[in-house]
Amino acid sequence: MSQVYKSSINSTFVHCIRNMETNFLRAHIDQIVCLTDEEFQYAESFFTKRKYKKHQYIIQAGDVASCEHFVLKGIVKSSYTDHEGKEYILQLAMEEWWFSDPNAFNTGMPATLNVDCIEDTETLSISFENKEKLCASSRKMEYFFRKKYTTGNMALQKRVLALLSNNAGERYKQWRNQYPSLQKRISKTLIASYLGVTRETLSRLSL
Repeated sequence: MSQVYKSSINSTFVHCIRNMETNFLRAHIDQIVCLTDEEFQYAESFFTKRKYKKHQYIIQAGDVASCEHFVLKGIVKSSYTDHEGKEYILQLAMEEWWFSDPNAFNTGMPATLNVDCIEDTETLSISFENKEKLCASSRKMEYFFRKKYTTGNMALQKRVLALLSNNAGERYKQWRNQYPSLQKRISKTLIASYLGVTRETLSRLSL
């Protein structure tokens, strides 16, 4: 096989992968707003593709966290660790989810959250500056991000209320019904920590 032919195959493969990623983001945006090809190409230019290995940290407490991320592939865990070393899981984000340290991203203050990869992960990231520029120049994308922000706040409220008012069995049932595919991809230890129960309690609930 000639070197030219090999290069052609590699180029075609990379192009196909890139198209899949582009289509994934566009389909996600189209759920809220419809962009023309030109509008989408403009919006896409503000994002950067990033790859991370399993267990690699994307954000660490104390660091600058100037990007929001859209998950193309993989799962990440957002957590807070208190002064006694106890970890509290705030979010488990998989494909088509967004994550960041919201306070650090929007204020420029050091991150308080840790975000690490449960699987090998690929994201499209957008910096605070680029997001501001994109929203200022595209009313459609400003509306998209505003709707995503609202949806995120509603999901957070639902999670907090479940932790405050639901028992362990109710929280587990709600989580399992809402995110059935996650259950097969993460450990029961992580699920238990996310739900605020012990590993032993989760085992009983899973029977």
